Amino acid sequence: MRAGMIIEHCSADAGRWMVGHWMLDLVPGRSKSVLSRVQVQRPMSNRPKSPYLRAMAKIWAIYAAALFLILMTLSLPIVGINMAISPGKRALRNNIYYLHHIFTPLFLSLVGVRLKVEGSEQLDPKQSYVIVGNHSSSLDFIVNGHAFPGVFRFLAKQELLKIPVFGFIVRKMCLIVDRSSAMSRARSVVALKQQLAEGWSIFIYPEGSRNDSDQPLAPFFDGAFRIAIQTGAPVAVQTIVNIRHITVNGRGLRPGTVRVVWEKPISTEGLSTQDINTLKEKAEQMMRQRLGFEK
Repeated sequence: MRAGMIIEHCSADAGRWMVGHWMLDLVPGRSKSVLSRVQVQRPMSNRPKSPYLRAMAKIWAIYAAALFLILMTLSLPIVGINMAISPGKRALRNNIYYLHHIFTPLFLSLVGVRLKVEGSEQLDPKQSYVIVGNHSSSLDFIVNGHAFPGVFRFLAKQELLKIPVFGFIVRKMCLIVDRSSAMSRARSVVALKQQLAEGWSIFIYPEGSRNDSDQPLAPFFDGAFRIAIQTGAPVAVQTIVNIRHITVNGRGLRPGTVRVVWEKPISTEGLSTQDINTLKEKAEQMMRQRLGFEK
């Protein structure tokens, strides 16, 4: 090895050392050590080094937020007309389709963000899914909707109702839960099961809220996986791979391509509530592999 290399990590195995990006196996009884290249897990940092670029990312984020509210306000008459022409479930589906597949691509194109979606051909448009995905930015919900080939309903937190204009849309299109209320959480579970029975797919963030840490994923809650098992709905796993690069770790926004990957849906047939942890860990591992961080 070159002189001056710094040993960054020593694993639990006393005969294995991490040097830079290289794994050095010191195997007893061998005359030579084995040196192999591995991926080192490091905290994800996407903050631009230049103060100018950081300022531009913040300005672009302000522009995107203003544009979003303007487009959302202009969409209210469209939503109202849909509700007047075809009230009930049909209007709801039409409005969600409009928001996911017309409003969203228009907004993303105007802020310079492009989606590259992989694996969506594995999803059956006639099947109801419990969809789970990672959540690390305020842009996620927009990406989630457009990356799905059909329509679904979000489980949304009550705090979103306070946002002007957007809060009205959330109230009409999503299922709302007050995370501080046990009664509200219980009602949301009943509502989610009913929506699945009616043929809807539902989207739940298993991390519970946005992950603002430097870790790829926050700990998962059981709820989404319990509902999937109890209703027999397959679990569709969606991973947004590089959103932190686009959103500058939540400090701004910059144009670029967001990669979204769907896995083959996980069947819950034959599973019981005793399998919740296994199902949860399987979904989490799928996301970690896509993000490049394996347990």
